[in-house]
Amino acid sequence: MLREIQLPVDVNLLVGLATGDDAGVYRLTESLALVQTVDFFTPVVDDPYTYGQIAAANSLSDVYAMGGKPLTAMNILCYPIRDRDPRELAEILRGGVEKITEAGAALLGGHSVEDPEPKFGLSVTGLIDPEHVATNAGAQPGDLLVLTKPIGTGIVTTAAKFDECDAATLESACRSMSTLNAGAAEAMRTLGIGAEMPIHAATDITGFGLLGHLYHLARASNVALEIDSAAVPVLPGSEALAESNVTRGGRDNGAYLAEAVSFHADLAAVRRDLLLDPQTSGGLVICVAEDAISHLLSELESQGVQTRAIVGRVLPPATKPTISVV
Repeated sequence: MLREIQLPVDVNLLVGLATGDDAGVYRLTESLALVQTVDFFTPVVDDPYTYGQIAAANSLSDVYAMGGKPLTAMNILCYPIRDRDPRELAEILRGGVEKITEAGAALLGGHSVEDPEPKFGLSVTGLIDPEHVATNAGAQPGDLLVLTKPIGTGIVTTAAKFDECDAATLESACRSMSTLNAGAAEAMRTLGIGAEMPIHAATDITGFGLLGHLYHLARASNVALEIDSAAVPVLPGSEALAESNVTRGGRDNGAYLAEAVSFHADLAAVRRDLLLDPQTSGGLVICVAEDAISHLLSELESQGVQTRAIVGRVLPPATKPTISVV
């Protein structure tokens, strides 16, 4: 549908729709650009405060994925104010503003509409150096792929909706989803982002799952990827839940990637399902030059990033498949 829309041309638009990146980047001056994004969704957990935290962290993540720093945020809210307790709404907004404050951004306001189903998220504006943007299109053959959060949130939250998930497993997933990707972004900036620097590209992992977002990165960068499935960290309890809780989004991702991804014949079905599982507020995948991997892992650790998994590598472009999972 978007192919039929004539988009305006602007020489200062550095990152737009073409590469399927996490956020747009617009240059203001030679040394300063804006990073802009918007995201909102229906509740993934029952607790309104936790939902607010997760939705805000998810929205802020797009700025971090580009290597930017959040500056301002605006609430986007749909809520059935006549039918639900206003205190629930207050808790959603409290969770959101706490994450905005943690990110060092300013809440400017927002917009709300009455809607039968709650939806919450943020429009976020950040700042970035236009010469050092981590886009989908910068991955280089030889790069290693580093993932900064475990996967499995879609399977866990789906199981929780049907009371098939224990409290500890859900709490672990919520803790991961509400954690900002600020430390990972700071680590990228410290090493340096750009074609001649250690960090070449990055993406955050959300609705298309780990493999879906890596496919977008590979396609934009004109490279192939090899993923070590055993090296991919998963949330505690998610593999057991995957036995009976494959999400519709995961099935859709599998159909979408059918011709782009090959799975090793011995790969367990639950592992495949986790790699396709749609994530909420997932981690970043960072493409780093191989000779800088120890520096990145050390910097991630110093920034408090708990997950620092080398999950694959970038290969020269191939015909098909684009991604090989071994």
